[in-house]
Order: sequence, then C-alpha cells, then structure tokens
Amino acid sequence: MLDAPDRSFDAVLFDCDGVLVDSERITNSVLRAMLHELGWAVSEADCFRLFVGRALADEVGVITANTGFTVTGEWLAEFRRRRNDALIAGLEAIPGAEAAAREIDRLFHGNVACASGADRPKVELQLRKVGLDDVFAGKIFSGMETPRSKPAPDVYLAAAAALGVDPARAAVVEDTATGVRAGVAAGAVVFGYCPPDSPAHHAPQVLLDAGATHIFTAMADLPTLLTAHPSSPLTAVAR
Repeated sequence: MLDAPDRSFDAVLFDCDGVLVDSERITNSVLRAMLHELGWAVSEADCFRLFVGRALADEVGVITANTGFTVTGEWLAEFRRRRNDALIAGLEAIPGAEAAAREIDRLFHGNVACASGADRPKVELQLRKVGLDDVFAGKIFSGMETPRSKPAPDVYLAAAAALGVDPARAAVVEDTATGVRAGVAAGAVVFGYCPPDSPAHHAPQVLLDAGATHIFTAMADLPTLLTAHPSSPLTAVAR
C-alpha cells in the first residue's frame, strides 16, 4: 500500500469504457450486428475505428452515409436495450481496475470521479456490474448531460467543479484519442491506458499525439504513476 501522495494532483477523473470496464468489444459487437442488419457489412476493425470513444448519437451521419438509413430515436433505444442486455451477461472489469480505483480513492481521500461520454444508465449499470459503484457513488458524470460530449472538455470540467478542484490540478485517465483530447482541453494531465494487443484501445502514439503525457499498460501501475511528480518525463510501462 502506498503512502499518501505529494499532492501533485488534487483529484483523479476516470473514463469508464476501456478504463474501468472491458466493454468496448461487447458494445461494438452489438452495434456491428445492428449495422449488418441495415446492410452495412462493416468489419470489426472498422467498427472500432469509427465508433470507439465517440457517442453513438454524434455519429448517426456515418451510419446514414453507409446504409441510407435515417437513424431514429427508436433505433438508438433498441441499440441501448440490446447493448445493456449484452453488458449484463458478459461485462468484466479491466484487469486490475477495481484494486487500482480503490487504492486511488484511498490515496486521494475520495477525490475521484467517473466522467464518461456514455449515457448515465450505461455507466451506472457497468459500475454496479463490476463492483465499483460504491467508489463512484454521487460522482458519476455523463457527457450526454453536458452541452457538448467528448472531445469537448465539458464532462471533465463538470466533474472537477463538482469535486471543487481546479482542472489543472486533476489527472485524467483515458484510453482513446477522443477522451484524451477532452482531458487536455479541460487543462488536466492525461494518463493514457493502452494494454498491448487490444483492438479496442488506441495505440500509444495515437494517445501521445492527442496530448497524453503518460502512457501505461497495466492498471496495477496507475497508483504509483499518479503519485509521481507531474513534471517527471514521459513514463512508459511495458508488461
């Protein structure tokens, strides 16, 4: 167990999908099946490339352009229903995420939040499913409830404001370029999580190009990284 941090950061703001929960494969499998039903035989790789890290409601133009189908509220609701059923059946935590989140919650005296681009029911469902709902109780923020979703900084600004911290004194944990850009735009220091050989996570250089200053590959390393001085050089942890 680590000692109390040197207060390099006042809070830690976590993304959810791909950071706390291993949901992207499940969600994209449901989305890909529904796109196939519309006649778009999109590949798994292209589905990840086009939709991971983005709010589906913001990408309806991509669907229409490739299918000719005008996305309706009913279609989005059906996607969310099928997605939630699949998450309930098969969702697991990112390896090491529960222990890391609990240790970080202890180190930062509860100054943690989950700031996701997803809808609130999905975020709450997922945190309950993996046993992290108590850590983030009352500190869940959805980009769908802010004026703009990621890559705009709104959801991270809302989380920092609710915790009463300067965003520049916050660390953000993200796994996609879209999320990294949101954290950077908020003024936070962004730690990019990219486990090796995962098609659901953006590559290290993609995260660095988006503005991440630290890259790590194992959640077990995150508490130690967060207690390092923010002016330390780029940290790459290989596993």
